[in-house]
Amino acid sequence: MKVTLRKVTKTPLDFKVKSDEITFKGYLEYHSGKLILLKANLNGFLIKPCDVCGEEFKLSVDEDVEFFICDGIFKDDNSIELDVVESFNDTVDIEELLNSEIELIKSDYHSCENCK
Repeated sequence: MKVTLRKVTKTPLDFKVKSDEITFKGYLEYHSGKLILLKANLNGFLIKPCDVCGEEFKLSVDEDVEFFICDGIFKDDNSIELDVVESFNDTVDIEELLNSEIELIKSDYHSCENCK
């Protein structure tokens, strides 16, 4: 699902996408300047190898996600710390953001119930 950034307004634009057993649901909303706020929730399950024993297990996921998307290069004045994703083609691919969030979760240390 691709969204044209200049069409995002102060009225929240809802989205919902799925990848296997994970649902990414939330909204995009114009914030200020070139910044678009993304607020969403990741919910579902991931199959991941245990970082202790190596056996695959189902990892339960329920995480709130919030960051900004900048239409172009983000120039920070160092007064506020923001999580910003830069977009250079006037659009944002929600599925790509979902996949990035899934990879971030997978990169964390997780162990199965037997190894906890």
